[in-house]
Amino acid sequence: MKLILAIVSDDDGSRVQSGLTKNGFQVTRLATTGGFLMSGNTTFICGTDDEKVEEAISIIGEHSKSRKEMVPASASYGVGMYTAFPVQVSVGGATIFVLDVEQFHKL
Repeated sequence: MKLILAIVSDDDGSRVQSGLTKNGFQVTRLATTGGFLMSGNTTFICGTDDEKVEEAISIIGEHSKSRKEMVPASASYGVGMYTAFPVQVSVGGATIFVLDVEQFHKL
């Protein structure tokens, strides 16, 4: 048995959840915040059999695409003078961890 932790953008969260549940995966959805852009993320927790891990990863990848966005960045131009200018960054996609499960109990 494996435990899948998948961190996706909030923009993709509903599609990922729908795709996983339609294919028989039971998931727990958590609202989380990313450290880089301080933007909303969704973290999914999913326990599954070893042979179904690749299917789950494929579904997550299908519904969470990486994309480019412009975000404001601040620059200092002297004492007390700041300006914001846009910077292009990659957002979206998924970060997935697959862990071995020593025991599983559903009470």
